[in-house]
Amino acid sequence: MSSSLHYSGHLYFRHRLVLSILSGKSIKIDKIRPGDKNPGLPDYEISLLRLIEKVTNGTVIEISLTGTAILVKPGIIAGGPVVHECPTSRSIGYFLEPIIMLAPFSKKPLSLTLRGITSDDKDLSVDLIRTVTLPHLEPFGISDGLELKINKRGSPPLGGGEVSFLCPIVKQVKTLNFVEPGKVKRIRGIAHAVRLSPQFSNRMIEAARSVLNRYIPDIYLYSDVYKGEESGKSPGYALSLVAETTTSALHCAEAVSQPGVAPEDIALQASRSLLSEIERGGCVDQKHQTLVLLMMVLGSEDVGRCRMAEPTERTVQFLRDVRDAFGISFKIVPADKSRGSRHLLYSCYGSGYVNTNRTLA
Repeated sequence: MSSSLHYSGHLYFRHRLVLSILSGKSIKIDKIRPGDKNPGLPDYEISLLRLIEKVTNGTVIEISLTGTAILVKPGIIAGGPVVHECPTSRSIGYFLEPIIMLAPFSKKPLSLTLRGITSDDKDLSVDLIRTVTLPHLEPFGISDGLELKINKRGSPPLGGGEVSFLCPIVKQVKTLNFVEPGKVKRIRGIAHAVRLSPQFSNRMIEAARSVLNRYIPDIYLYSDVYKGEESGKSPGYALSLVAETTTSALHCAEAVSQPGVAPEDIALQASRSLLSEIERGGCVDQKHQTLVLLMMVLGSEDVGRCRMAEPTERTVQFLRDVRDAFGISFKIVPADKSRGSRHLLYSCYGSGYVNTNRTLA
């Protein structure tokens, strides 16, 4: 295993940075959009590098003159209070996802304030991060004092939202053994409309109920109201849905307002994508495969197991990159040999990663 990582291309930029910082290996990424009309790093990737610089201490980031190559020499994850302005080209979710992977291993508990767009159609919205991503950290022993607060909403294009993220530190993450997906027992959801009539939320809730009520009676969709200054600078609405099973597995889906599309259609889109996510099944939904697999790799020196649907392209590449960074491969076998389910059982031997940063404090 070499002490540095080398990749080409702009894809999977975030998880490669995370793996570099956690493994302590420097990373070089070249050929970043060389043939593009605007070659090199766009504003949101540069902003992410700046954010990582704030959260860590001693990280050296070198960007080439054209912006098509970068070299990152990781420092220690420092934590503490951090405030960051996100550009309006990507939502806050884009920046939060990699930080959630790093924050538990910092020197001091992280208190991060991010400002920008709170939900768009490219990344996870802050609602889903609060209700689904953070609970995924609980089985790994990261729960006390873990919190995401939405202070202001911000819809595209102007944003104006603000969230506060608090994360405790751990010495070591626990080994995961999650192989029973269970049956769906309840569906929860949050509809919000900002700088618009509150009627939009109610219309989305009605339409979502028309689809979901056929399947399960325990549905509670909450209409989240933000007034005045707290509702950001642009009008917009969205619906986030979460299905919880008897074994606390979570499946999520969302849809965000688009110009000229009725709120009913947005709600139907979210409901249908939730149902297809439930059909895929497993203990972890597709949007959170990489987070859970990373925590399994960092787990104590024992075999961790988790049952999930087929890996997405992003997950497949993530597993390859994990092998480069930590030298750990997963064993992936069909979960049920008899029944025709498409579930797979992912298992790996944890690396016994210890948060050495906190012993310095």
